[in-house]
This record gives sequence, structure tokens and C-alpha cells, in this order.
Amino acid sequence: MTTAAAIIPAGGAGLRMGLDLPKQYLQLANLPILVHTVRALQRSSFIKTIIIVAPAEHLEQTRALVREFDLTLVDQVVSGGRTRQESVWAGLQSVPEGIDLVVVHDGVRPLVDPELVDACVLRAAATGAAMLAIPVKDTLKSVTDDVVGATVDRQGLWQAQTPQVARLALLKEAFAAAAQDGFEGTDEASLLEHIGAEVSVVMGSAINLKVTRVDDLALAAALLGRNREGDGSVTTLRVGHGYDAHRLVAGRPLVLGGVTIPCEQGLLGHSDADVLLHALADAMLGAAGMGDIGRHFPDTDPAYKGISSLVLLGQVVDKIARQGFGLANADVTVIAQQPKLAPYFSEMLANISQTLGVAPACLNLKATTTEHMGFTGRGEGIAAHAVVSLSKID
Repeated sequence: MTTAAAIIPAGGAGLRMGLDLPKQYLQLANLPILVHTVRALQRSSFIKTIIIVAPAEHLEQTRALVREFDLTLVDQVVSGGRTRQESVWAGLQSVPEGIDLVVVHDGVRPLVDPELVDACVLRAAATGAAMLAIPVKDTLKSVTDDVVGATVDRQGLWQAQTPQVARLALLKEAFAAAAQDGFEGTDEASLLEHIGAEVSVVMGSAINLKVTRVDDLALAAALLGRNREGDGSVTTLRVGHGYDAHRLVAGRPLVLGGVTIPCEQGLLGHSDADVLLHALADAMLGAAGMGDIGRHFPDTDPAYKGISSLVLLGQVVDKIARQGFGLANADVTVIAQQPKLAPYFSEMLANISQTLGVAPACLNLKATTTEHMGFTGRGEGIAAHAVVSLSKID
């Protein structure tokens, strides 16, 4: 029987998403993207072992994910190189004996259909090498300095996907030739082309998207909401509401959304009194049926004295994740007569999205006044309301 080893190059830094955390570790439908990817490959009929190639600084984090989520086919987690080519080569050195074919699949393509993986493996077993791809359907333009130069004929053009599969010896030959010639390919197929090897194409799927930008993450979440793991599980949505208010006093920093805002007064509280994040955390706990922040982080506990509410929000994420929930979206309104908050929203969104592990597009922030009515209108305090929806896999 045909046997295959999968190499998952997962060394991306997430620079195009503007994140500090590599995108393969971002949460997607309650699980890291990389976990979805591995689980899809584990359902292949031919893959017998999986090798994850991760950034050196995230090796232990990756190994912890393998243990936590019982990714039984992952036998090795190895350190990647500077480029994809170097990373896949590092994975090739770890392929065990007795393997016929190597399946290379992007760590951030979590929606791949296992049946397409198997189709690609079978084609490679017959021809030597195969890859998933889809025909280009949009009109293509050649652009220089933001100006269209020409329309490119899309006849015969296909958009490459992964997995890309080849016989182990053939793939090693291609990598060796590239190293000798100083050739840098964009994918495994380009290295095979470099030595004149034929690469067959198997029709892929538009659903097999690569999570590269924020919009991709939102689209992947929507697609997973329709068919999570291909095993009949469905999404249950839960809605929660949160509210918090704190008094404004002199001598305290004003912290909202994890951002310190220049102001003569700040909010009084046991922690940093970030009403925006408190309302958001309360709404998330409420949607999960887990009480409120006072129950989990009492103001009588010295451990929370002066603590950043971003830290508390991160703990809320962990708490609801253990109940099988993850954030689908959130809408937060801050009620303050002053200062103007809109200039700080982008920084707040960056803080919150990174802490929650969701795309900024899943979050909405608003600010309003009460036209000088009530305690917020008189400048005595600031309040916040939050409404969230959580998703759960049953």
C-alpha cells in the first residue's frame, strides 16, 4: 500500500496580518489554525506520519499543541529555516525509512479536504509528482506603481495550492539540484520544474484557502461555521451582554482597551479599571454561562491589584475555551463625555484582537456621549456596554 509522510511548513511570521504571533497559532473556531490543518491531514488514508516545521522560537509551543490536542500522527516537530525552501528541506531530513511519497502542505491551509489530499497522493504515486490547483477565473492585470499596464491572458493559468506531493527520491533530487544551482523556488512544484520533472495537476477547491490576511481569517471562520471538521459537528451561537462603570478621579491613569489615554483624570478601581475590557469580559463570561468578572477576579484578591485588564481578558479567553467556546464577534460601546476616544480605536482593536486571537474584523468599537446628562455626562465616570456572540462546537 502507498505510504506518505506529510511535511507541514509552519514557519510564517504573520507580517501581512500585522501580528506579533505567527498566524498558524491564531485561534480559528476555538482551535489554533495549525491544529485544524493537522487534523485534516490525519484523516488522509495514506499519510502515516506528520512532521511540523516550526520557527525555532515556537518549537515548544508547537509541541505543547501536539500534546494538548492529541495530534497522534505528528512524530516530529523540527526547526525551520529562513525560507520555505529551507524549512521543507529540514523536514525532508526527518522523513523515516519506508516512505514512498512526501506530502507538503501549508500550515495555514486548514480547510483542505482529506479526499483531495488522497487524490493528490494517488496521482503522484502514478506519475511521480502532483499538486492541487484551480483555474484562474478573474481577469488579471499587470500593474506598475498602482497603474494598470496590460491585461494578462488567463487562458491556461492556474492558481497553485497545496498539498504538493512527490516521490521522496524525486523531491530530494529537486532540492539538491536547487541547492547546487542556487535556485530559489516559490513552492515544491517549481523545484521539480527546475529539474524537468513533470508535475500533474489535480483539481483543487476554492475552499482550500491560505490564511494570509485578516480577511482570510474571517472567511475561514465562516466556512468552518458551515462545516467545522467534516464530521457532522455544528456551531452553536451564544449571546452575552456586559456592562461596567467606574468613577473618574485625579491621580489615576485613564486606561481603555489597554491603551493609556492622556487625561487629567483616570478611572478608580482595584485593577486598572478598564471599563471597556471589563464589559467585554463580562459579556463573554455571560454568554458562556460562567457568571461575571467579579466572581472570577474579586476586588478583594490582592493578586489583581493594579493588574492590566488585557491580562484578565486573556484569562477569560482561556476559561471559555475550556468550556468549548470562542469569540465569534463583539460590539462595544463606551459612554464618556470626554476625552475623544476615536483616535485610539485602532490601537485598542490591535490590543483586543491579539489578546482574543481573532481578526480585528470580528470586533467593533463605538463611543458616545449622553449630552451632559447623568454621571457620564457630568464627567463623574465612564461606562461601557458590550454585546458578544460565542461559537461552540457540539
